[in-house]
Amino acid sequence: MSWKKALGFALIGIFLFLVDASLKAYINHNIPLINASPAAFPFGGIGVLRNWHGIDFSIVHVLNKGAAWGAFASLQAYLLYVRMAIIGGLLSYLFFVKTSTYRKFSLMLITAGAFGNVVDYFVYGHVIDMFYFIFWGYSYPVFNIADSVIFLGIMLLLCETLFVKMRRKSANA
Repeated sequence: MSWKKALGFALIGIFLFLVDASLKAYINHNIPLINASPAAFPFGGIGVLRNWHGIDFSIVHVLNKGAAWGAFASLQAYLLYVRMAIIGGLLSYLFFVKTSTYRKFSLMLITAGAFGNVVDYFVYGHVIDMFYFIFWGYSYPVFNIADSVIFLGIMLLLCETLFVKMRRKSANA
């Protein structure tokens, strides 16, 4: 990959990190901390959608001391080490392994999101989550921009894997 593409990817990652960090700082200073509950709308935050085709959406302030959906909250220090090791591994892969631009972009997204959540641990002592959806009565776990960026990177990797398998299958047919 050329240094121009690498710089472009780095700038995209930095931009996503800054948007995530800025929104988390705004949420931390301006929206009271709540325990997200489907009992009342907008859950102590900012109501964005109310029963739009069965979807409710609000911006709230929730602390997440664990991994995805608060899992392993009692192991917060270990999660920090695991996250940092994953970031180190992803950065090593990005810098030293020759692979497709598509894969590098996907891994950059995952790295940027993971970095955003690790920085939260050092700044706030936990991760700040803010997007709260209820889809047709199902209360979806609260998440943030970094989580969304990680999810997007993983989905892009899965799509790449599926397309590669489909191409191999059609080439062998």
